[in-house]
Amino acid sequence: MENLQSYSNALADLAEAAGEYAVRVEARRRMPATGVIWSADGVIVTSHHAVQREDDLFVGLPDGRRVEAALAGRDPETDLAILKVDAADLAVPGWRESADVRVGEIGLALARPGENIQAAGGIISAVGDGPHGHHGHGPHHHGRRHGHGKGRGRGEPNEDTKRHAWDRAGGGPYIRTDILMYPGFSGGPLVMTDGLLAGVNTSALRHGASMAVPGETVARVVETLLTHGRMPRGYLGIGLQPVRLAEALQATLEQETGLMILSVEPDGPAAAAGLVQGDVLLALDDEPTTHVDALQALLAGDRAGATVLAQYVRGGQIEETDITIGTV
Repeated sequence: MENLQSYSNALADLAEAAGEYAVRVEARRRMPATGVIWSADGVIVTSHHAVQREDDLFVGLPDGRRVEAALAGRDPETDLAILKVDAADLAVPGWRESADVRVGEIGLALARPGENIQAAGGIISAVGDGPHGHHGHGPHHHGRRHGHGKGRGRGEPNEDTKRHAWDRAGGGPYIRTDILMYPGFSGGPLVMTDGLLAGVNTSALRHGASMAVPGETVARVVETLLTHGRMPRGYLGIGLQPVRLAEALQATLEQETGLMILSVEPDGPAAAAGLVQGDVLLALDDEPTTHVDALQALLAGDRAGATVLAQYVRGGQIEETDITIGTV
C-alpha cells in the first residue's frame, strides 16, 4: 500500500511540475485547447485543428495571466500550429528523442482548458514511422498535390488531411498512446516519468487514436514556420512501391528495402533528373529511403526546392544523380 501511495504521489508531483509548460489556447468557439511552451520568449506550440480563427487569439499562462497571441504559422500535415505571445522568462521543458521512447512506458497527457491543469494517464502503445506502424506496403504517388501543405486557414482540417497526414508528411516517428484524450487535451504535452516531454498530443491525425507528434518533428515544424510562415512541401513526381532489395545489395548497402518507381510524371523533378520506371530509389543525400514515410520526411522543410544527390538501383547497379526537389 505504501508503494502504491508513493507511486500516486510521484505522478501527482509530475503533473504539477510539468503543468508549468502547459497553457490554455483560446482559438475556437467551443472549449479551449492546450498549448506547450516552446521557448522562454513566448513561442507556443498547439494543435492546428484547435486554431479555428486567425485573430482574437488568447493564451492563458500557468501563472494566471491571459495574454493576446498571434498566429505565426500552421502545418495541417502534422496538426501543429505556432503562436507567439508577448511574454518573457517562461518555463521551458526538456524533450526526449522519440528513439528513446519505449513501448510500455508510462506517460501523462496534460491539459489546461481552464485555469487548472488536468491529467490523463496511460502507456506508450506504439512508436513507429507511420500511423499503423507499417512502412507503406502499397503504391504511393509522390507528385504535385493542389493545396498540399498550405492548410485551410480556418476551421478543422479536411478529412483527407486528418486521414493521411502521417502517411504523407512522415515527419519522423509518431507516438501512439492508450490515453483517453478528453476535450481540450489536444495541443498539450505528453510527459514521461522522467519529466521530459515526448511529444504534443493530438486526436485529429487518426480517428479513435491518441497520437503525439514527437519532439524532433515539432522542432522542425517550429523552425520552418517561424522562418517561412508556412511548411514548404517537396515532391519528386513519381509513383512508388516499397520493395525488398536483392541480398547482395542488402549486404553492400546495409539496407533491406528501397522504393521502386512505378510511374514518372513527364515534366516532374524525377524525369528531369533522368529517373525512369523500374529504378529503385535508395537514398537522398546518403539518408536511406527505406519506405515512403522516410522519403516524405526527407522532402519536407528546407529540402523543398534544394538539389540533392539521389542514389538508386538500375539493372542491378547502384547509380547516382542530382535531383532538384519540386516545391508545392
